[in-house]
Amino acid sequence: MRIIGIVLVIIGILMFVFNGFNFETEKRVADIGPLKIDKKETKHVGWPAYAGGVAVIAGIILAVATPKKA
Repeated sequence: MRIIGIVLVIIGILMFVFNGFNFETEKRVADIGPLKIDKKETKHVGWPAYAGGVAVIAGIILAVATPKKA
């Protein structure tokens, strides 16, 4: 569980630094015989800032609350 907590803390910090990511899709608009028209669209996937905070807090709780092995 400690490793999962550390991974959650790292993911939460990365979520604070990067507010989302962009990707590009290509869509066929028209296909008329030999004429093909394509359209490129850029889309953004984002997440709220508090999601990173929740991940960091959950990771800290998991990392600290896990009992140590003797």
